[in-house]
Amino acid sequence: MNLWIIITVTAAFLQNIRSSLQKHLKNVMGSTGATFVRFGFGVPFALLYWLILIFGFEFQLPVLNFRFFLWASIAAFAQIFATFLLIYLFSFRNFTVGTAYSRTEPAQTAIFALILFGETLSFGGTMAIAISVVGVMMISVARSAITFKTIFTSVFRRTAFIGLASGTLFGLAAVGYREAAVSVEHEFFMMQSSTTLVYAIVLQTLLMVIWMLLREKEELPKILKAWKPALAVGLAGATASFGWFTAFTLQQAALVKVVAQVEVLFTFGTSILFFKESINRLEFLGCVLVTAGIILLVLI
Repeated sequence: MNLWIIITVTAAFLQNIRSSLQKHLKNVMGSTGATFVRFGFGVPFALLYWLILIFGFEFQLPVLNFRFFLWASIAAFAQIFATFLLIYLFSFRNFTVGTAYSRTEPAQTAIFALILFGETLSFGGTMAIAISVVGVMMISVARSAITFKTIFTSVFRRTAFIGLASGTLFGLAAVGYREAAVSVEHEFFMMQSSTTLVYAIVLQTLLMVIWMLLREKEELPKILKAWKPALAVGLAGATASFGWFTAFTLQQAALVKVVAQVEVLFTFGTSILFFKESINRLEFLGCVLVTAGIILLVLI
């Protein structure tokens, strides 16, 4: 099995942990604070990893260029807004439609990669994206009164727009990070990915601190009060990010996003094994499609 697939699956598992921890923070702070936590509290761990590579393994400092700063900055901004929209989405009672549309992220990533960088996918890769996207959209509506069929008639709902916008921005962030990472002039892919991560997460932290100081000062004491769980979120988030950025350096972002859908399988595994929850037919079919998409990608 290719290294990038192993790294992506590991990152998806860690992100599942981070998401579970982050949900609890939404009860004690607003969307901005919950968005900030994954970035701000991840900075120490990202810097530690980068410094270990330089001083522990004696890797040379990378050479950075304008293309790196351009795409890393665009991706960092896009990820902030995408994360905010996704967290904001859960404040709506009928967020199911939006969640389903946010799951179109792999397809939107492929479109951005084609338009911006001319990256094309094989027929097998395209089919893998289509199958997995349908699978996760099914899962998103499986426990609601909304059917999978009616999802496509709900495109003009506010929640659908928010979810679609979130998926769009996450897709832009993915291709931006890949382009930034491969632009880093260094012979080791670990330095390319870690340098991109450090720049992005520090920039995101600074931007969000400035925003909160100017517009949402009330979030700062809430964040400080919840520093212990926030630190756990930062550790899980930064560790997952190590994986995402490394995978983006090694493979096209759209294909990485397909394998990343394995996160929904981890979520179901946790629900069934630890919380003894049942799985309905639509969820089961969705899981089968997600698995089929990933297997197809592994085999091509």
